Amino acid sequence: MKTVLLLTLLTVSIPENAFSQAAKANGPDCSSGWPTNMAFVQLKNAGLADNKSIDFSKTKTVRLASERIGKDLWRQVYLVTFTKDTGGRINAIAIHDASNEECSMSGVEVFVISKRLNPERK
Repeated sequence: MKTVLLLTLLTVSIPENAFSQAAKANGPDCSSGWPTNMAFVQLKNAGLADNKSIDFSKTKTVRLASERIGKDLWRQVYLVTFTKDTGGRINAIAIHDASNEECSMSGVEVFVISKRLNPERK
């Protein structure tokens, strides 16, 4: 019984420890907040989107890169995809600085992707 308990504890703690080490190496995951929200604000300010035209339940944000630029500071790059009510999509690259305490260590620079070439990578 003790062996089973020990194996269970090891099985649970190893992935958790590996995850925390990966988080320390790559910085915080801000995909559920700052880059997404600020990308939408900039799209809205540019007249490319509004609250009525976007289906926010389908919004997807993926971290593409994270580079340490200071003791507790990372520059992060996210791909943010907004789905319009009409079915079309707006893709944007959002770049910002983040720390373990705060995702909003800088403003968000946004690049709108006008066309995706060779998405199948053939």
